[in-house]
Amino acid sequence: MEFARRYIRIVDSMNRVIGRIVMYGIFVMMGILLWSSISKTFFLPSLWTLEMAQFAMVAYYMLGGPYSIQMGSNVRMDLLYGEWSDRRKSQIDAITVLFLITYLGFLLWGGIDSTLYSFKYGGERSPTAWRPYLWPIKVIMVTGIFLMLLQAISEMFKDILRLKGERYPREELN
Repeated sequence: MEFARRYIRIVDSMNRVIGRIVMYGIFVMMGILLWSSISKTFFLPSLWTLEMAQFAMVAYYMLGGPYSIQMGSNVRMDLLYGEWSDRRKSQIDAITVLFLITYLGFLLWGGIDSTLYSFKYGGERSPTAWRPYLWPIKVIMVTGIFLMLLQAISEMFKDILRLKGERYPREELN
């Protein structure tokens, strides 16, 4: 169980730092969309703004996902869950997180395959007028999925530690 505690400490710390940095990406998106509005109103419209805002949103969402999981701010179906004891919640979470880990594993596999395809064929490009290379956003997506997978495993370890009656590092930090 010492491995689990160390794993939780490392993964949670890493995802907390990344999440706190990435959350300021909202200002990047606001800046891009503000420039888009200004350029469409007063100048010639920029070709890159809409797609760049989409790429910034993907980075924001994918790299912020692990932090969201860690903070428990993901969407939950709370019909019964809110009334359960902490032990019962940990039991259910320890089982359901296995579905998340499986899903993220398949997503990571497909993401890596898609990214390698993008590199292999001389740089896959978007079919828009701007035509940016897609590999940078694919690398960000694969990184985000990998970090979410690591965080999901951390959450599983936390549930197991809770079921054993132990505290885990996040409880000690808060």
